[in-house]
Amino acid sequence: MKKHYDSLGFWEGCRGKFASRKGGWQIGKGVFSHGYNMMEDLVGKVSYFQLMILHATGYLPDRRFADWVEASFICMSWPDSRIWCNQIGALAGTAGASVVSATTAGILAGDSRIYAQKTLLEGMEFIQRTLAKKKSGHSVRDLVLNECAKHGGKPQLMGYARPIAKGDERVRAMEKVTEQLGFSIGEHLTLAYEIEEVLLQEFDESMNINGYSSAFFSDQGYSPQEAYQFCAILVASGVTACYLDTYDRPPETFLPMRCEDIDYQGPPPRPVPPREE
Repeated sequence: MKKHYDSLGFWEGCRGKFASRKGGWQIGKGVFSHGYNMMEDLVGKVSYFQLMILHATGYLPDRRFADWVEASFICMSWPDSRIWCNQIGALAGTAGASVVSATTAGILAGDSRIYAQKTLLEGMEFIQRTLAKKKSGHSVRDLVLNECAKHGGKPQLMGYARPIAKGDERVRAMEKVTEQLGFSIGEHLTLAYEIEEVLLQEFDESMNINGYSSAFFSDQGYSPQEAYQFCAILVASGVTACYLDTYDRPPETFLPMRCEDIDYQGPPPRPVPPREE
């Protein structure tokens, strides 16, 4: 929640100034970000993902964490227009929109409660909250079943289960990346596997990529808001791919519909007054 200021002095102090706590360009001195001279300390020395996380959190991560995040972006960049944020890109392509407008609109569509970057907020809050309860003496099994009871006995835990398919190939892929980069399994990820074990026994459902990433980011010390911030453009590449897939096609050919395809539930047809001559 943003704080509102009513003091006239505060607004006068902001008038005509470009204030920044991040950095900026100081002519003749350099371009700075969180104390780093970008041209001297960062260009050619760190990856773009390290810089992106620095800008999103204020902390420059080591290269292997940035590489892990980059790999997770690949997991969320499928060139499949059936995914709804990608549908925005495909529709924009067939409408002749620009690649920038298509991709940014797709990113915004991915900012949802059940898919992509915004779900990290709920996923990380869940695993961190559940770990605190486990440490206070609750059993993982009771915690999971109590959480399911809040949803009518269904396994609707953020980070677990998946529509349409069973399992999640992205988790298997990221497990390999975690091992290759030398990360150990921390207490959040350990708990994530314990939760998965209960769900497999009771519902035949497993952890999805949100659950794995939420636990991993928590183990690395990031807050839900920080992870949400550095994953802001998580789906961008997949949206761009779907945009280009339809861009050269005839206009309006992406998912065209007949009138009978529409499930209209409004008032029935009615006569209207004749047109006046």
